[in-house]
Formats: sequence, C-alpha cells, structure tokens
Amino acid sequence: QQKRRRYLKREKGVAMKSYNVCIVGGGSTYTLGFLKSFVRLREEFPLKKLVLFDIDAERQEPIGKYGEILFRERFPELDLSYTTDIKEAYEGMDFVFMQMRAGGLPMRAKDEHIPLSMGMIGQETCGAGGMAYGLRSCVDMIKAVHDIRNYAPDAWILNYSNPAAIVAEALRREFPDDKRILNICDQPENVVRSCSRLLGCNWEDLDPVYFGLNHYGWFTHIYDAHTGEDLLPKIRETIAKNGFLPQDAEQRDQSWLDTYGMVQTIMSDFPDYLPNTYDQYYLYPDYKVQHLNPNFTRADEVMAGREKRVFSECAEVIKEGKLGDRFHAISDAHAEMMIKVAEAIAYNKNSRHILIVENNGAIANMQDDAMVEVVCELGINGPRPMRVGNIPQFYLGLLVNQVSSEKLIVDAYYEHSYEKALQAFTLNRLVGDAKKARKVLDALIEANKGMWPELK
Repeated sequence: QQKRRRYLKREKGVAMKSYNVCIVGGGSTYTLGFLKSFVRLREEFPLKKLVLFDIDAERQEPIGKYGEILFRERFPELDLSYTTDIKEAYEGMDFVFMQMRAGGLPMRAKDEHIPLSMGMIGQETCGAGGMAYGLRSCVDMIKAVHDIRNYAPDAWILNYSNPAAIVAEALRREFPDDKRILNICDQPENVVRSCSRLLGCNWEDLDPVYFGLNHYGWFTHIYDAHTGEDLLPKIRETIAKNGFLPQDAEQRDQSWLDTYGMVQTIMSDFPDYLPNTYDQYYLYPDYKVQHLNPNFTRADEVMAGREKRVFSECAEVIKEGKLGDRFHAISDAHAEMMIKVAEAIAYNKNSRHILIVENNGAIANMQDDAMVEVVCELGINGPRPMRVGNIPQFYLGLLVNQVSSEKLIVDAYYEHSYEKALQAFTLNRLVGDAKKARKVLDALIEANKGMWPELK
C-alpha cells in the first residue's frame, strides 16, 4: 500500500520533498511516540532532519539517546540531534511541533490539587487549574514563537501545547498576521477513533461534523465517508447499551477509562450529539469533584505511570544499545495525527482535520473573534473552516460563557490585571462564585510566583 501511494504521487508529478522538523518539548513522555511514528510514516512524510529541543537537558537526554538507537536501526539516513540551544533548534526548520508544558508535571499537579482542595475542579485545561496553566503557557509560548520567528520565519508552527484554547487566543493577539501558526488538539480525533473501535471500522472511513472550543465540543454527525450514512444513531444506541471505551483502552490509565465512560451518562442526559470527553467537567462539576482524589490527580497518575514506563524503556534500550523487539506496529494516535497535519500542509492534500481557528462565521451565532474548534480542509495555504451554521441555545450558552472566561484570562495576561483574572475565574462555570474565585486565584498566584505575569 505504501509503494502504491509513492507510485501515485510520482505519477501525479508531486515531488516527495523531505523536511526538517523540530519538536519543542523533546523530554516529553509523548516524544517516544513521535520518534516511532516518524519511522512508521517515513514514506508518507519523509524527514531529512529532526531536532529535539528542551530547556531540561537531563530529562531530554535519555529520549535523545533512545532516538539515536531507534533511527540507527530503522531510519539511518535521518539526521537526528537534541539540544538546549534555541538557534540550533530552530534554524532551517520547516515545521516546529510545540508540546511545551510550562512548569512541568509538578506544576500541573498544583493546578489540579489546589482547586480540588477547595472543592472545585482541578484539571489541566478546565476551570481554575486550566487558567493557572494558561497564564504560565502564555508567557512561555509567546516567547517561544518570537524565538522561532527569529530563526525560522517561514516555518509552520503546529501547537498542541495545553491549554490549547487559552494559548490559541494569546497567539491570535500576539501574532495577528502570522498565518503559519496552527493550534490543534488530538482529543476530537481520539473520540472519532474510539467510535471506529465501537463500530468495527477504520477511523479514516468516518467523516465527522464537529463544533465547539478546545476540550469543549460536540459531534453533530459522524458520516460513513463512502456511503454518506449518518452513523451517529448507531453510535448512540451502542453507547447506551455497551458504554464507551478509548480506541487504545488497553494502554490507558484508569482515569482515562473513567473519562470515556462518562460519555454514556452525557448522552443519556443530552442525546442530541456525541460529546467530547472533557464535556463531563462542565456538565457535572459537582459530581466530578466528589469523585476525584485531591491527593492523587491525573498529574500524579502520569508521573507514577506513563512517565516511569517511558523512561524505563529508554533506560533499557540505552543499556542494551539496541531496540530489540520494542518497536511495536500499533499506531500512536497523538503523534500520528500531528504528522498527518504536517503532511496535509507539505503536500497540499486538502484533507480534513479538526483544528482551532478564528471563528469568522464558522459557528454563525458566535462572535467572530472566538477561537473555535471545527472541521477544516487543510493544505499548503492553511485551514479552510467548514461552517456549521447556528448552534442550539443550550450549547451556545455554554460556549459563550467559556469564551468570555478565556478572553478575560488573556486580558489579565496582557494587562497584568488582577481584576480581569478575578472576572475570568468568577465567570468560569467550574468556579462560578466570586468569593471562591478570589480564594483559589490568590492561592494560585502564590503557587505560580515567577511564572505568571505580576497581577496588580
């Protein structure tokens, strides 16, 4: 099949140019999935040079050494390096994949623990924790994009750093004329892939219609890409009967199984559409607070689980000096999606992807400057959003509330305004009370000293 794809591309006269890619956050636990996926997809998206960049050299080093062994065995022509030097990382890049985590996992743990200790949702992208992380991310992401543009003015910046909605709003304001910044999240695609598991079909044969904000949206239709049949009624019926599992359930920690499991409850109460899994926090905040452990959140789960697994695998491979049978044929949905996005741009495929873009009428009854998440056709000139028209009042009300909160927190960043931050926290559906907002905001200011802009 890969040979046929190469043949067809040559027949059409499309040159298979190879590309230079930098991954920002080279020490991330997700980077291993990227390294393996670049090998699996080397024919569809050939690389010439890959640079891993991280400000934490010690954390990045085992990932880099693992990559050297992997590519020596399976992709020897690739030029791989890893660095903490900005110029070395960005100069000459065609694509920069952004997976920064401002403050690292220890700060993510505080984002989650502090609100939960006060009876509010503690989550990395939602509620008080999401806004805390958002303010840190605004600082680091804006600096990073300025650095990239100094050394790679024409590179495509593919940002999937969380919280993607707040980051997207900040980048929209800071770089209003930069058309080569894309903000992306893999969760909608993960839901589509999970539907393919449920239906027993290939996820690429599903054609979704989706609207929302990052980590806050709904699928109105999921069509069979070949017959045009809307499969959502069948999906709804199957979920009601059997529940909902992630497509890679066997590799997921328990919190993710619980998260996907809530889709059954959501669709029982609100059966019109298939929800993004994160909708659970906005629709059932009291229930979620009661069922989350304030002393062991998802950040702790990652540090105890995925982080240990990744760095243990690295240590074993480095010790043995070879990959052995550790290269698995299964796909990494997160990495594969990002590479497919880059491929769509590189080869002008005009394929469909769910992206975060400025609204401008995509959702007709929402403000034009909202950063919304919708299906787009994506090619060499960037995304072309597919309009969904007016959305029902219930969903509109939820989303307008969240857009307002996100815009106010970005106002707080630019204006160094405590008042705007307090407004953002108070308005947010997962806080919803000014006294609670002030209490959690003050605690998060203390926890984020030196990482947030000073609020006055």
